[in-house]
Amino acid sequence: MNRSYADMPLHYGQVPPWLYQRMSKLGVAIVEAIVLEYGRGAVLQRLSDPFWFQALGCVLGMDWHSSGITTSVMGALKRSVNERSKELGIYICGGKGKYSKETPAELLRIAEQTGLNGDLLVRSSRLSAKVDNTAIQDGYQLYLHSFILSSDGDWAVVQQGMNNANGMARRYHWHSPSLSSFVETPHTFIYGASQGLILNITDKHADTTRSGILQLTQENPEWLLPEIRKLVMPSHHDVKARDVNLKRLGSVLALAYQKEHLDMESLLLLEGLGPRTLQSLVLVSEVIHGTPSRFEDPARFSFAHGGKDGHPFPVPTMVYDEAIKTLETALHRAKLGHTEKNEAIKNLAKAAQQLEKDFLPNDNFEQLIERERNDSWKYGGRTVFGKAKPPKKKPGDTQLTLF
Repeated sequence: MNRSYADMPLHYGQVPPWLYQRMSKLGVAIVEAIVLEYGRGAVLQRLSDPFWFQALGCVLGMDWHSSGITTSVMGALKRSVNERSKELGIYICGGKGKYSKETPAELLRIAEQTGLNGDLLVRSSRLSAKVDNTAIQDGYQLYLHSFILSSDGDWAVVQQGMNNANGMARRYHWHSPSLSSFVETPHTFIYGASQGLILNITDKHADTTRSGILQLTQENPEWLLPEIRKLVMPSHHDVKARDVNLKRLGSVLALAYQKEHLDMESLLLLEGLGPRTLQSLVLVSEVIHGTPSRFEDPARFSFAHGGKDGHPFPVPTMVYDEAIKTLETALHRAKLGHTEKNEAIKNLAKAAQQLEKDFLPNDNFEQLIERERNDSWKYGGRTVFGKAKPPKKKPGDTQLTLF
């Protein structure tokens, strides 16, 4: 069973309505695209992968490294996906704080509508929370529990705990198809900082302790939770070159701004889209169609729509809206049997990956971010602090060659 750990700084504050509405629209469009192309199970599988989840949060315009991605992404998806649950076959229950306690009632209502085993789903929800909050005593107190269910009966869990002592958060991911036991290595991933010795009665070597699980408080096991994969989300808020695979980011930019690597059919089908929107759509396309190994640098996906706090740059709302409209139009036409535009969007990710093989990035990363910030006002750039304004012209300003 794979496990993954990463440091996630605790972030507080609200997502502004102008961003939350866009997150909901793009989020459900991405879910619909995955269902259409790969099936409902693929949505659950992706949500159980913390690297993909972090990349999704970035492409939706959230702060690239913080714990706020979890609550905001799941809240936005619950709002938009549940409005179309019957069509998509995906249901999202629970949430943050008091909403997590509503999960059993929500699951029973869905079970009544779909014919699924409601009692079994409620049991799975409660056990996953108990395991992460009690059976694994790692210093993190759960405050969010999201249970994602498909009409096929499979489910995923995304839940998060906080540790106020160190200012960090830990996210836990579950996926029912890969679950053989609730009490022996049940997780797909545990996403957070290792805190040394951890009480973990789900460890495969803790079977003796599990036999006395009802006397848990009388036990004193000291199994170290093993670290197999580790993603470090740093405390610095800005995106630095070392946080991004520059070869991959460079191929995205070259594809968007040069277009010569796109096949003629895709160019015609995406005619009228400027390079900045193509840049966003390439990254959105990869979130939909990319393989797991493509998400090891989730910060790269913040170059689709920036971040609400202005890192790496303000959210370009006009670009965001055009990307949503393009994807929604492609999905609508695909449902009517016209798949060409949807295939053109899919080909964006393929073209970027092909270009990446022989691509050599330059050292213009900081200049790239500066250009995005300087141009942000042209695209309706916004942050939680307000709207972007035109920069003051500096003597000797020159045209930047990107990657």
